[in-house]
Amino acid sequence: MATFLYRLGRFSFRKRHFVALFWVALLALAGAGAAGAPAAGNSSFSIPGTEAQKAFDLLDERFPGASADGATARVVFKAPDGQKMTDPGNKAAVQDTVDELSGGTEVAQVTDPYQGGGVSQDGTTAYASVTYKVPGMELEESSREALKAAAEDARDSGLTVEIGGDALQAIPETGSAEIIGIGIAAVVLVITLGSLLAAGLPLLTAIVGVGIGVATITALASTLDLGSTTSILASMIGLAVGIDYALFVVSRYRAELAEGREREEAAGRAVGTAGSAVVFAGLTVVIALVGLSVVNIPMLTKMGIAAAGTVAVAVLIALTLIPAVLGYAGRRVRPAGEKSKLLGGGRAKDKADRPNMGTRWASFVVRRPLAVLLLGIVGLGAAAVPAGSLELGLPDDGSQPTSTTQRRAYDLLSDGFGPGFNGPLVVVVDAQGSDDPQAVFQQAGDEIKALDNVVNVAPAAPNEAGDTATIAVIPDAKPSSVATEDLVHDIRAVGADIKDGTGAEVLVTGATAMNIDVSQKLNDALVPYLVLVVGLAFLLLIVVFRSILVPLKAALGFLLSVLAALGAVVAVYQWGWLSGLMGVEETGPIMSMMPIFMVGVVFGLAMDYEVFLVTRIREAHVHGEKPSQAVVTGFRYSARVVTAAAVIMIAVFSGFIGSSDSMVKMIGFGLAIAVLFDAFVVRMAIVPAVLALLGAKAWWLPKWLDRALPNVDVEGESLAAHDGAAGKDDEDKELVRA
Repeated sequence: MATFLYRLGRFSFRKRHFVALFWVALLALAGAGAAGAPAAGNSSFSIPGTEAQKAFDLLDERFPGASADGATARVVFKAPDGQKMTDPGNKAAVQDTVDELSGGTEVAQVTDPYQGGGVSQDGTTAYASVTYKVPGMELEESSREALKAAAEDARDSGLTVEIGGDALQAIPETGSAEIIGIGIAAVVLVITLGSLLAAGLPLLTAIVGVGIGVATITALASTLDLGSTTSILASMIGLAVGIDYALFVVSRYRAELAEGREREEAAGRAVGTAGSAVVFAGLTVVIALVGLSVVNIPMLTKMGIAAAGTVAVAVLIALTLIPAVLGYAGRRVRPAGEKSKLLGGGRAKDKADRPNMGTRWASFVVRRPLAVLLLGIVGLGAAAVPAGSLELGLPDDGSQPTSTTQRRAYDLLSDGFGPGFNGPLVVVVDAQGSDDPQAVFQQAGDEIKALDNVVNVAPAAPNEAGDTATIAVIPDAKPSSVATEDLVHDIRAVGADIKDGTGAEVLVTGATAMNIDVSQKLNDALVPYLVLVVGLAFLLLIVVFRSILVPLKAALGFLLSVLAALGAVVAVYQWGWLSGLMGVEETGPIMSMMPIFMVGVVFGLAMDYEVFLVTRIREAHVHGEKPSQAVVTGFRYSARVVTAAAVIMIAVFSGFIGSSDSMVKMIGFGLAIAVLFDAFVVRMAIVPAVLALLGAKAWWLPKWLDRALPNVDVEGESLAAHDGAAGKDDEDKELVRA
């Protein structure tokens, strides 16, 4: 592989006009597709194989035209102090609002509070439910504006009016913090590379890669039902790895220049060595992201594949566009150790013989490996303690900022009707095979009423055929509570008894039941997902490092860092520690897909640093250095760059903490803290400590396995056969044939 990548690097350097034109054309094509595509909305949410989804599909079948998947809105009215919603003036204002909403072309139904039991017992609060014919992501902007206008007209009469539901769900915004993260990345690049131009190359190429990825996602969003969150997560991961991969190639290029090689030769060798590490690091990230499909939640699968595609683009850009732009930069990109005049060029040479920070740190760890290892494990273990209290759920309007109308509507309904009113359960009774469907409906309602934590059970509402009915159940507790989850299980237990006695099927659905089923499905999928992803990556790392213990150590270190990161997420978003600093307005359960998503992404990113750091150590060991000295040598050449890459990734992920979307905010924090733990504790402390303790045993591999494994030559040993002569025609021909 190293030889092929070496030729690819030289080819891209020499044919830079062609390579640059190709990527610019691809960016323009993707941009044109995005510009002409419909805007992305919120992806339709389905969970195949769950009871909630089965009930939802049954509603579509048995209640045609009911718009079971249509957008919904709850317009909540609160009377001024001392008044009631039943007062004539307030009642007239609500009636006007209902009439105004009913005229919408996309509106399927509007319930009158005074006819549908939508007035609280104390008479101070009322609500009107609006059901639309189309899902929220397909709702026209004119319908949203009409909803807002109707609420504003009611406010003019003196009422407090707020709107809940998914009809007003906005496309999340990341805020200015993302720009700050990129700014920090730029500063780190300048310090690391000692040149404004060299620092700009990784940023430029990463932005090109993310632009292609996000534009492609935007262009396909409507066709493939990709939600707006998909492009945000793809840009988050793509930008971070894009900068890092480019940084490693540029740094190796400067190191090759410092050894006296010509620029084309240096570009070829940089891609042949650092590029090999980029390929395998990118493969681990892609495996982790694509592996999310094993959960069988379409939305999560699409998010993972879209992000994996953006990572693949980042890898290709690092291998081709980076050497091309290095060719354009020419002598303005200086050898390692030299700085531009603007940044104090010339003074670095006076310190050329002084050990750098990476050398000094590695020497310290090699002298005291056991102490460093124990300190790192104990520290991460302490950070992981809160993960034992992890509670999972999916965000609803109750997790929105108090500044939003959705959150204020949620609070008004909780105050007026009880906390469980925001998460009604929909019980679907399928009595098609029963002799007396009406009796079954009555029995189901009576048995559900007798359960604990039930506030109200509405009369059964049968379909036209009379063989299926829906029963609305209002829990006593809020949607995300353990009590509500227990109630769902209790209703399902009642349903099992009814099925045994009558043959009728009782199913529970609704947003709350859907969230519970998602959490359960994600929990069940976590172990198989870990086995698949860690297993595949473990095999890949055995090929890369030709060792058993090094990949095993990498996987165990990852588990430490991800548990510590989950502990930090629980402490901030569930317990409320530092919530003000992180912009967390409402603590509560951790998003259900957070653990499995963090496992996938963090594993891929953790292996990035493992590959970049340990390949340099193995390279030194392969060239004859003793194990301890190889650790020091590897850190001398790679610690500074790996540290810079980690700081850049932390800065980019932290930028997404400012997002308006609670899921994106939580993922941004979780990934940032996970990279912090993994890069600076696991890879920079635990890894060299373990390698120092293992010595030569770290690189042990059974002879039979050594013979069976392909030699991918990540260290670039085969490049010694190249004499550095630039521009061989036969190499170009071989590249084209390859």
